[in-house]
Amino acid sequence: MDDATFVSPASALVARVRSGGYECTGAEHGYVGRNGNNLIELTAEIVSAYVQKNAVPVSGLPDLIASVNSALSNIGQATPDEAPAPKPAVNPRRSVFPDFIVSLEDGQKYKSLKRHLATRHGMTPDEYRAKWGLAKDYPMVVPNYSAARSALAKSLGLGRKAAPAKKPAAKRKAKA
Repeated sequence: MDDATFVSPASALVARVRSGGYECTGAEHGYVGRNGNNLIELTAEIVSAYVQKNAVPVSGLPDLIASVNSALSNIGQATPDEAPAPKPAVNPRRSVFPDFIVSLEDGQKYKSLKRHLATRHGMTPDEYRAKWGLAKDYPMVVPNYSAARSALAKSLGLGRKAAPAKKPAAKRKAKA
């Protein structure tokens, strides 16, 4: 076996064993399988070499043995890759149109994404933007819908400061 096969959670342990002057590759044992006696012998050799150079409490030995055995039994197995990055339903650059926004989650067209994200996907707009790597100013509402609501609000006079109240005219005293 070459050194690359010792990439595992116990690789730090194996590196310490090697740096202490003990080289345990398993070649002299003819390591061939996961469940054979050779695995037990190799585990015992690595643990004994480690214990010779490092102080290990007696209560920690079972954990050390289990860790080394687990690491050695996983040699040669494919390591689980990280979950693949999510693939959007459409290209994010082509998801905003004047009359609709296409959800990157399911590819459906919406006027407003906020409610859709909350009800169907349990996400906030910020979580959605972070998941897909979108800019903080990525719209959650269709541009035309936003403009129409803005125009309606302006026509109703919303957003203007109230005119100062007129002072009532001073009452004149009646002539006597």
